[in-house]
Amino acid sequence: MQIFRCPACSSPVYFHNLACTCGQEVSFDPDAQTMVAGAAYCANRDDIGCNWVAEQGGLCRSCAMTETVPDLRADQNLPLWEESESAKRRMLAELGRWGWFTSIDTGARPVFRMLSEETLHGEADVIMGHADGVITINVTEASDAVLAERQEQFGELYRTMLGHMRHEMAHFLFLRLAEVPGFLDDFRSLFGDERADYGEALQRHYNTPMEPGETYITTYATAHPHEDWAETLAHLQHLVSLLDSGVASGLRLQEIPGEGYDPYLEADTEALITRAVHLSIAVNHVNRALDLPDLYPFVLTQPVREKMALAHRWLRRL
Repeated sequence: MQIFRCPACSSPVYFHNLACTCGQEVSFDPDAQTMVAGAAYCANRDDIGCNWVAEQGGLCRSCAMTETVPDLRADQNLPLWEESESAKRRMLAELGRWGWFTSIDTGARPVFRMLSEETLHGEADVIMGHADGVITINVTEASDAVLAERQEQFGELYRTMLGHMRHEMAHFLFLRLAEVPGFLDDFRSLFGDERADYGEALQRHYNTPMEPGETYITTYATAHPHEDWAETLAHLQHLVSLLDSGVASGLRLQEIPGEGYDPYLEADTEALITRAVHLSIAVNHVNRALDLPDLYPFVLTQPVREKMALAHRWLRRL
């Protein structure tokens, strides 16, 4: 993610900021990818700290995609919704760097159902997932305690709300790309035939999970071509965001180009991945000085890199 500049004093302003240290209130303009002053605020600014510019109807582009919010009569749900929407805005802003969901992107947009396991009337079952353009997010996992428990339960130490957003959005992007001539043939050549029965494949995965081996980025990616795509695309977004944030922060390695380099404009996927990996290794070295976990604890095999290259190529078509 970029580091922005205050329109009043040019001090650094970060993606989540509502105001600069100089006191100037700011809003994020997703088309210009800048912080601006004096624009209409999203109607959710006071409730959940949304700092995006309002569009039609008083909501920003991101909040307008949310059709259902969690039961706000349960006190804990407001901060969980706030954290979840923050992750959604980051994911959407980064996809906007590739031209997705901008004002000139006339394609379909997803609908989000932000639900919680906690309601005024007791606990409810919430299944995270995507179906026919509707993305359901379990905001309960925005809780640090719940997230830590489920990371251990599912053996997914990289399980985060932002990771969920990127994964589920990848399913939606598949629907959009499937309408583009040539995509499905290209997809099936590496990921397999997505028309295979999804329910059966998922049940087989839970009964006898496969190791990712050389071909898949995660164990879950082995379940079905749709999940392989979603996991691959989510990890591609992780890596590009990692590299973009490092460049914006002024981190420099011999392998990374200097000032002005924009990872979202990079067409060479192999170079992109290699630079992100070099940066993650350097940060791993720093983290170990404080006994902290590795930044990106995954090995990117050649088959996985080829899948990422395919996904990257199609993401950049817009």
